[in-house]
Amino acid sequence: MVSHICHVNLAKGFRGGERQTQLLIEHLAPYGLRQTLVARYDSPLFARLAGTPGLRMLPVYKPYWLHLARLRRDPPDLLHAHDAKAAQWALLNHGLRGTPYVMTRRMSRPSKDIAFTRAVYRRAAQVIGLTRAVRDGVHRIVPDVDVLIIPSMFARLPVDPQRVAALRARYAGRFVIGHIGALINPHKGQAVLIQAMRRLRHLADLHVLLLGTGRDERVLKAMAADLPNVEFVGFVDNVGDWIAVFDLFAFPSLEEGLGSSLLDVMAQAKPIVATATGGILDVIEDGVNGLLVPPRDAAALAEAIERLYHDPALRTRLGEAGLRSLERYAPETVAAQHVALYRRLLQAP
Repeated sequence: MVSHICHVNLAKGFRGGERQTQLLIEHLAPYGLRQTLVARYDSPLFARLAGTPGLRMLPVYKPYWLHLARLRRDPPDLLHAHDAKAAQWALLNHGLRGTPYVMTRRMSRPSKDIAFTRAVYRRAAQVIGLTRAVRDGVHRIVPDVDVLIIPSMFARLPVDPQRVAALRARYAGRFVIGHIGALINPHKGQAVLIQAMRRLRHLADLHVLLLGTGRDERVLKAMAADLPNVEFVGFVDNVGDWIAVFDLFAFPSLEEGLGSSLLDVMAQAKPIVATATGGILDVIEDGVNGLLVPPRDAAALAEAIERLYHDPALRTRLGEAGLRSLERYAPETVAAQHVALYRRLLQAP
């Protein structure tokens, strides 16, 4: 069995990719692997993974390549790069020491088509894509590279009954529409949701909760300034408690590799309206475990929300179907797929 895996995540902050890195490391621990995490010195991953059995942590500073030498004392058998900067770091290490690496690609949009990017993909022992859309994005740059599809995992978010009760009391009498995601409109499309809520002002009890922060927060708040049915909650740690009070989840992304928040919402059997784009199409089947609408179409989004508002039986059916469709995204299933990949690569000549 593989003795030592080094995970590299050089992203700033804590978003979906970082949460998936955390979940993978946690669910690999029972396999008895020795694991190392290389991340920015200020990464929340270090605090979140404190106490994980068999895990060594290496905080790094810019320029990141100067820290390659720190792996010499206890060299890993395999590197796993979890973001674009990490994949570049892994390529440099591969050139210096020959350590094989795998890289996970999470975005559906293609990378920059430059020689260095193509080298990062081609020299990887394996490229992992979350969905078919991610695989297709990679193939637009490097058509000859094999992309293994391993999806994200849902997180089994904790739910505190007392906190949930307090939130339900706060929003009593409201039909709560939830959204979770970084406030980056070209990616997550929150402006479309705000436009849809403007169309739905005749439903006085509708109320949207936007969970998250991001660079477009000020612009989006200005767009919604005259709408009392739109509330910006900000970043929260107890996401599971907030999902519990949602009557409906709206996911108007303009591009999406997969959208792991969909999985967490499905785990609580909540009905979903999402856009028919990118990796969402691997998760949501229209009319089966959610409703799909075209991207950038506020009218269609508003119509789907109103349809579910008036049809509680449909909300229940979609939510229950979403819960049943989660097996392939279970943490144990996804971790086992990674372990099988690591074994195959390290046993190959």
